[in-house]
Amino acid sequence: MSSLLTGPVVDLDTGSVIAYPALLDASGRLRAAPLPIVLELPMRVLLSGAGALVPLHEALRRAGRHPREAILLLSGPCSAGDRPVLKVALDGLRNLGYLLGFGGAGAESVPLDVIADAAPYLVAMAPDVIARAPRDHRAAAVARGLVALARGVGAHVLAPGVEEPAQLEAARGWGVRLAHGPLLAPGPDGRVRVPLPPADDSPEAVRLGPRVQELLLPAVTLPVAANAEDAVAAFGHEPTITSVILVDEYQRPKGSLDRSRFLLSIASRYGHALHGSKPAQRLADPPRTVPKTTPAVAAMQAAGRDALRVYDDLVVTDELSRCLGIVRVSDLIREVAAMRG
Repeated sequence: MSSLLTGPVVDLDTGSVIAYPALLDASGRLRAAPLPIVLELPMRVLLSGAGALVPLHEALRRAGRHPREAILLLSGPCSAGDRPVLKVALDGLRNLGYLLGFGGAGAESVPLDVIADAAPYLVAMAPDVIARAPRDHRAAAVARGLVALARGVGAHVLAPGVEEPAQLEAARGWGVRLAHGPLLAPGPDGRVRVPLPPADDSPEAVRLGPRVQELLLPAVTLPVAANAEDAVAAFGHEPTITSVILVDEYQRPKGSLDRSRFLLSIASRYGHALHGSKPAQRLADPPRTVPKTTPAVAAMQAAGRDALRVYDDLVVTDELSRCLGIVRVSDLIREVAAMRG
């Protein structure tokens, strides 16, 4: 087991580290890390059967890590005859909780339709594409095509092996958010310093206001399987709680309980008897999510799309679609009003 990466995976918009390559200590055990880990999994190993993956599962178990904390980047060719086996293997890993990705996209012999059908969590471009793109329009076209494919299937894109500012700016220009490479390696103090793009001080940018991450409040979350009584207890714990967000095992928002509407349903005649022991998800609305880099004005526009839920809290998500917290619409209104005043 090894990693395609030699350094952390960085969010190019914020400069924050979102994952680390899998590292082994002197005893051969996976080194613990507070963020998700990224491992390379050769395609031939995956296709050789479930028994070949036992060392992977055991290494994670010994490290005290859950599969949902590991991103597996598949590398190597996949023939037409391997496709049925690949589908079964990917389904098995996904059911265990692993996040799946394809490495070397754009250069290795994994057909694009295989990547699309697999609906991976991450698509890592081939390092050669990144290296050539700033000076080769053909490589740049490949990169733009991979970004379009990833967006179409809901995958994140990683630009690996970034060595120079021109490559970094090219990746940003394609809309790539995640990158890794020598240019983004930790300094002597262990900190990662990302060359962030210059601030946009144009009148248009100023009018959009601050990003929602600057107005972030902690979210009260419950597992998506929680029952309505759990939600009642959560609301009862603190009267200022305006919402409870139901999340899956990856902390991705799956439902939103607005305080007023939820408690009204419970307080209605027979409400507790009807709903108390049932899943809270039955009374939840779809979460209204906004990426953490969304400007305040754009977030207000998102809030206004549903006239019945204008003042519901917005759920702020990170690059991996995980719940970071909430933003209250009243705070957005005050911020925008102060900005325009």
